[in-house]
Amino acid sequence: MGDERRRTPRYPFIATAEVVDPSSQASTSTRVTELSLHGCYLEMPNPLPTDTQIKVKIYSEGRFFEASGVIIYSQANLGVGVTFRDLRPQFLSVLKQWLLAAAVAKYGIKS
Repeated sequence: MGDERRRTPRYPFIATAEVVDPSSQASTSTRVTELSLHGCYLEMPNPLPTDTQIKVKIYSEGRFFEASGVIIYSQANLGVGVTFRDLRPQFLSVLKQWLLAAAVAKYGIKS
């Protein structure tokens, strides 16, 4: 999936994540490697299939973000691309702060 199909830039971002299947409440620990305003990429050796509904929790810098999501693409033995759904305001604020820090790190942009 190329950058031209994304609504907003995706930045390198390393964090711990937990993926929860809302139907079974089963959870899997994973790692975020990219983050955007609308989604993220999760490394998963046994990725879930496309169109799976999930809840994702991301932990970084002593803070945490949570959102419902849908897996929009799955790469065997690598991971999944997730689009966020139903962002609550308190988590959107955390996400925007992380993205600002990621943009500064990548491009040297000053706020």
